[in-house]
Amino acid sequence: MLGKSPLRHLKESYILYLMLIPGIIYYILFHYTPMYGILIAFKDFNIFKGFAESAWAGLDNFRYLFSLPEFYQVLRNTLMLNLLSLVFGFPAPIIIALLVNEITHKRLSSVLKSTLYLPHFFSWIVIGGIIVNLLSPKYGIVNAVLQDLGLPTVFFLGEEHWWVFSYVFSGIWKEAGWGAIIYIAALAGIDSELYEAARIDGANRWKQTLHVTLPGLKPTIVIMLILKLGQIMEIGFEQPFVLSNPLVYDISDVISTYIYKVGILQSKFSLTTAMGLFQSLIGFIMIVSANRFIKKLGEEGLF
Repeated sequence: MLGKSPLRHLKESYILYLMLIPGIIYYILFHYTPMYGILIAFKDFNIFKGFAESAWAGLDNFRYLFSLPEFYQVLRNTLMLNLLSLVFGFPAPIIIALLVNEITHKRLSSVLKSTLYLPHFFSWIVIGGIIVNLLSPKYGIVNAVLQDLGLPTVFFLGEEHWWVFSYVFSGIWKEAGWGAIIYIAALAGIDSELYEAARIDGANRWKQTLHVTLPGLKPTIVIMLILKLGQIMEIGFEQPFVLSNPLVYDISDVISTYIYKVGILQSKFSLTTAMGLFQSLIGFIMIVSANRFIKKLGEEGLF
């Protein structure tokens, strides 16, 4: 039987295509149209002259960028914080999904899910305020507990290694519950007959997790890992900006905050656009390389 012609298919499914229009418009306006601004990286941009009238600078902005000592500092900080967040934060949603999946009481499961999702909906301004108050060396509850245990207080947000710990922990606390949603959905798609067969073979809950649950989650884990590796050079602005302070600038100054300080406050648009383009290029290389590596291992990649 011959397939339907594209025109006939369009007439039959035009409602579905109409529903795509808002999404298409969004991506055109906010993702593709702004790509024109990449030209700033190759120009001596003057805000009063605009794109067209500003003089071309070629690769001078990139040469100058790579000659700056602070560029390598913010690059190191960005990679370090992202790698630590990946190592400790990536397994967290998977663990939460596995634990929630073991809860059979529906009401308890619903309450727990809502509690875990809740921090995601707070802005980093609110979360930052909570973290600062919790970890305050004088009034924070964490240091109060340490004092009650006879231990010395810790200036979590004023000492570099403790600041890194606080940054990674706060990121996991805020996003791990929300990130677990996709794994919970994947768990719902695992065939229940596989668990029944495992129980007949004498597998306990731990062995069922190892031999049924995790293999069922494997495709989802691989896709999410590829996406995370593609974001290894990207770092949000709000979290490092809210938690940072002058005592830890050497470790907390990352690409996003550097672009804000230099690009916005000092009006060096060409320099910071060059940094943003470099960041995007590395991210693209990472996601393509990770996808190719995963496919060589015999897994189904992202594309």
